[in-house]
Amino acid sequence: MVNLALSLLFTLPLISNVRGCPGEDHDHTHTQHRRAFPQAALTPPTRALEWGDVNIIHTTDSHGWLLGHQKSSFPEPNYSGDLGDFASFVSHMKEIALSNKFLAQLPYDVMAIGNHELYVYANTLDMYKNFAPKLKGRYLSSNVNITVLDEQGNVISVPVGNRFAKFKTRKGKKVTALGVLFNFTGNDKNTTVQKVTDMVKEKWFLDAIEEEPDFFLLAGHMPVVKDDWPLVFNAVRAIHPQTPILIFGGHTHIRDCVQFDGRSMALESGRYMETVGWMSVKLDRNGSSENLQFSRRYLDPNRVTYEFHTMQRDLTFDTPHGKSISSGLKDLATSFDLDFVFGTAPRDFTISRDPFPSNGSLLTLFATEAVPVVLSINNTRANIPNIIIANSGAQRFDLYSGPFTRNDQFTASPFVDEFFFIPNVTAGIANQVLPALNNAGTNQRRALMGELERRESELYGRGYVDMVYMRWLEEMDKRGGVERRAAQNMTLGYVTQDSCPGIGDDVVHAPLPFFPSPDFIGSTPPNVSDDAPIDLVFVDFIEQQILQILNTVQTGKNYTSADVATYSPVLSNTVLGLYAQQAWN
Repeated sequence: MVNLALSLLFTLPLISNVRGCPGEDHDHTHTQHRRAFPQAALTPPTRALEWGDVNIIHTTDSHGWLLGHQKSSFPEPNYSGDLGDFASFVSHMKEIALSNKFLAQLPYDVMAIGNHELYVYANTLDMYKNFAPKLKGRYLSSNVNITVLDEQGNVISVPVGNRFAKFKTRKGKKVTALGVLFNFTGNDKNTTVQKVTDMVKEKWFLDAIEEEPDFFLLAGHMPVVKDDWPLVFNAVRAIHPQTPILIFGGHTHIRDCVQFDGRSMALESGRYMETVGWMSVKLDRNGSSENLQFSRRYLDPNRVTYEFHTMQRDLTFDTPHGKSISSGLKDLATSFDLDFVFGTAPRDFTISRDPFPSNGSLLTLFATEAVPVVLSINNTRANIPNIIIANSGAQRFDLYSGPFTRNDQFTASPFVDEFFFIPNVTAGIANQVLPALNNAGTNQRRALMGELERRESELYGRGYVDMVYMRWLEEMDKRGGVERRAAQNMTLGYVTQDSCPGIGDDVVHAPLPFFPSPDFIGSTPPNVSDDAPIDLVFVDFIEQQILQILNTVQTGKNYTSADVATYSPVLSNTVLGLYAQQAWN
């Protein structure tokens, strides 16, 4: 048996293709006091997992949610298990495997590099020098190199980890594993991400896959659909037409599964420790062409789920190792003062579960209340009327009622953007900018759409995936969301539809409500005449779009970056905390 999943802080039988996406360069560890058992009434699973010859536990895109989701509003309780609970879960699952005469799995984790390690060279260097060696050849970076000096002082480019790993399970099954990163373009200097289409032509790759194992294990920070896994799969299939191939993807934050043929399965296991993925397969003899029997499941990571599948009770579930991890994480979070309370949020504010604009919309709160209040603090231009524009994607996670902590601030609004402005734009012109940015029916918007599509493709290459995740939520709600939410016996959560057979979700939920929001949001326009000069304020991330639109809604002046200046020293990721101190105390 092989049990594989994610391990960030300790050695467990795991596989990870994770480290995350941009906007969260801090490790936000969630710091609320760990509960002995979820306080909310959680729906337990209704069926046992299907075990096979190979059984894999998988996580991806955890983004530092090591103490779980501890807010009381659904769907957060579904994901309330912390990393200590997860450690206990994996330990019990390993014991179950042994009692069922499946042998214990690998002595070390299999992990694959993600884009998060590559934004800053120092982080990559730390992974190369300190982290990868501890995994003894099981930290895989098939297409990612780092430039370093060798012992003689020569400049060399070498893999951050290992390009591949070959090993045997204790049951004697031969495994060839690779770790592949998508075509990431946001890496720092002195790091290299080779395109997947070039990687599969490399001699080392062809040599690595030449010998047939009992199965190929392809772990990578790359979506299982609409990306380059088929390139890797087809390269392997060209040499080994029947060898089982198990693929574990990530990066787009969704639950997904696809089978490229009857002897393979590719699984993606969500984000933020909201999903623990499970895959099993019953192997057959080498050379067989029959379809293999796979199963997959998306588990809600909470103690109810963990205890159900390990056949434990609350008093017997925690292992000493799991308890020590929970305690250590709590101490670490305390040392970073992440439980500092800015104020008490009066209600939940959501990104897509409440319409925009509305009192429950986080985008409304941010644009029309928080930003205007915060940018007026100690600002010499506070008395000059303004319009403030931001991109809605800068808000990353819902804000829940109750204490609003430094940790919650990082969670809801992690992106570090400056506020720029153009002075003396007449109100009549400035008032046209936001509608032009969002109005698909205008000539200006149509001209901008090509730029936005190009920008989305560019952002994806740099690691931004919120647009994919939001489309997934929207599709989920359209599939009978109203009807399912009307059922009294369903809690809110993910309702997954993928292309693999059977039902993937471990617990039946009603999908979250979804309301679309514009790409750009703004403050309430000032009550001044059209010819009054005002400040046009915006986050630096959208400077080029602002200039482009500004030069299409008027022809009296050609605005350039030379007309742009810094409006405030306040950064966007501090706005909600500063506002909470002003308004929620």
